[in-house]
Amino acid sequence: MTIDISQLTLEQKASLLSGRDFWSTKEIAEAGVASVVLTDGPHGIRRQAGDADHLGIHDSLPSTCFPPAVAIGSSWDRDLARTVGGAVGEEGVAFGVSVVLGPGVNIKRSPLCGRNFEYYSEDPHLSGVLGAAHVTGLQAAGPGASVKHFAVNNQETERMRVSADVDERTLREVYLPAFERVVIDAAPSTVMCSYNKINGVYASRDRWLLTDVLRGDWGFGGAVVSDWGAVSDRVDSVRAGMDLEMPGGDGSTDAQIVAAVREGRLDEALVDASVRRVLELTMLPHEATGQLDVEGHHAVARRAAAESIVLLKNDGVLPLPTGSRIAVVGAFATQPRYQGGGSSHINPTRVDVALDEIRALAHAQGSTVIAEPGFSLDADEDPAWGAAAVSAAGAADVAVVFAGLSDREESEGFDRTTLTLPDAQVGLIRAVAATGTPTVVVLSNGGVVSLEGWHDEVAGIVEAWLLGQAGGGAIADVLFGVVNPSGHLAETIPLRLEDNPSWLSFPGEQGHVRYSEGIFVGYRYYSTAGVAVRYPFGHGLSYTTFGTDGMEAVVTGDDTVTVTATVSNRGEVAGKHVVQVYVATTAGPVRRPLRELRAFEKVALEPGESRQVELRMDRRAFAYWDIEQGGWVVAAGEYTVQVCADASTVLAEQTVTLVGDSLVRELTMESTVGDWFGHPVVGPALMAGLASAMTPEQALQAEQNPDGLKMVESMPMQQFLVFTNGAIPVEVLEQLLELSKTPAPVV
Repeated sequence: MTIDISQLTLEQKASLLSGRDFWSTKEIAEAGVASVVLTDGPHGIRRQAGDADHLGIHDSLPSTCFPPAVAIGSSWDRDLARTVGGAVGEEGVAFGVSVVLGPGVNIKRSPLCGRNFEYYSEDPHLSGVLGAAHVTGLQAAGPGASVKHFAVNNQETERMRVSADVDERTLREVYLPAFERVVIDAAPSTVMCSYNKINGVYASRDRWLLTDVLRGDWGFGGAVVSDWGAVSDRVDSVRAGMDLEMPGGDGSTDAQIVAAVREGRLDEALVDASVRRVLELTMLPHEATGQLDVEGHHAVARRAAAESIVLLKNDGVLPLPTGSRIAVVGAFATQPRYQGGGSSHINPTRVDVALDEIRALAHAQGSTVIAEPGFSLDADEDPAWGAAAVSAAGAADVAVVFAGLSDREESEGFDRTTLTLPDAQVGLIRAVAATGTPTVVVLSNGGVVSLEGWHDEVAGIVEAWLLGQAGGGAIADVLFGVVNPSGHLAETIPLRLEDNPSWLSFPGEQGHVRYSEGIFVGYRYYSTAGVAVRYPFGHGLSYTTFGTDGMEAVVTGDDTVTVTATVSNRGEVAGKHVVQVYVATTAGPVRRPLRELRAFEKVALEPGESRQVELRMDRRAFAYWDIEQGGWVVAAGEYTVQVCADASTVLAEQTVTLVGDSLVRELTMESTVGDWFGHPVVGPALMAGLASAMTPEQALQAEQNPDGLKMVESMPMQQFLVFTNGAIPVEVLEQLLELSKTPAPVV
């Protein structure tokens, strides 16, 4: 039903722009305006029936806890992300939820961010593709999505007031593209603005962000909702384009809007625009069906978890051999950590315990399992536990150590200060490995942890992240080879925290955090600077081997390129391979990373099967953000298209030449001498004029010193005239200035 807002009073309209309570909007029964429910979270429905909160303190109704984004990011599987989004959407309908708050697509700038478990990747292309797939699946099921946290929310330290100080090129190329892709490709019902400031302006009050970029550049037509408690000035937020303030309050901010309109400080047309966008949310499903597919969704969660596990290292110890004696040690084997702490904390319908699942599969194949805790997740440690675990490992054919981080080490609300595992766990890993029994370490963590100090002592490392409620079964499936691991790292594992490009400026000081590394985030920095890492972005092993042949890159249109390659499974078991395509170039006037991910595809292959994969890259894959032109520019020149195993390993490459954009920049007297002489129209005319005015002796000197302009090419032209006593007549320069005023095409 369409609501005629002209029939609403100003007070009624203002009331629709803030929540009724913690999770729902206001209704106006006499006008036919229904209340809708918005609730967390990205990887499951946190529907609270009693006391409400935004920190995961109070219980919620049981729902399926799917793998968080940290896991799905490592799946590199858009179809899987869409399936998980669809299942979350179906559960939203079951609980009467109209808007599901997620997914989170912020970039993992630092591995220390306490909320990295809720984000996909350090790369905007991967984050954007998976986020768009999740939204597409979720909204197809009925509810609307709320892509978050817009924008530049990359730390928990002082997250409600810190200013993320970032230059525009870095914003456009790294921190905004994932949101842009989700908005354009998936049309989410809402975008959630973040708590933090961006270059000194709160996101909820940033008209450039919420109106100029989000609505103007990207064409977003949905509502902007605040993160819970993110609004500092309600009237200013309406001006900026922030529509719905959550949670509900005492009505004081509604009154502020009314007063501002009546006093002429706020245009009522802006209020009307926000009201229309909020009313669109009432068209979403909001009646609970109660139909929850508990078993079916648990199966989806288990498959998604298994697809997301990354096999980092395997010295022939995995899959676990049949008929073996297996020692399972570590508290996480019996006390699974399967999700992050905070607002997205789900009350699961059930939880698979890894030790139980391992025992079930071991029994089926004739193996035996001995289990010891080894260490405690609580404050108290019993030295006898470690001794018993080492003894069990020494008597086994293979040892599996479950290690990781608890909610005490990482959670929403605070950032980590170290990458290392707790000392007790590192000590246990080393002691077990020292027995000589081949040792596999299974990690449970929301952000990357350091592998140093024990990496070389173990035979296998399984990065299991936080896998949701079915993670225990998924881990067992991978360990025994029921599932061939196919996950690839969505973030780099460094050798040292100090190697991370954000280390010197994270998490900032005195209310500001400077993004001093610019566009060189994650692998973009490591590969460009030649900094060694433990495992690069995109790394992941399999129980089979893959080959890539016949790679070809063809320019197919207006600076678009199609890449084809044949991928083969050369092993004896079925598996999935991720084709990763990067672009490398030095074209243009700006510094570019050594390579950047621009396309990917996950392919399932049976043993001996080959398949040709085709990936198309549009102009944006080759563009940079030009701060002078205020737009995306493809520089004319050569671009090397690379099919890679990971961000450090090129399998095949081909260089193509792109026509690019013909930019003719208008000159001023502030333009440098180099700009003047390099201008495609003015430069030749200027050179010809100088040549005609030279004496034979001056012409000979110029010929003998062809690099004579290098000393002054960075000097503004007006300064050059001072230094040379007006070597070029002003009237000549004025004529040449007119020649430079050719419009510059910008994408």
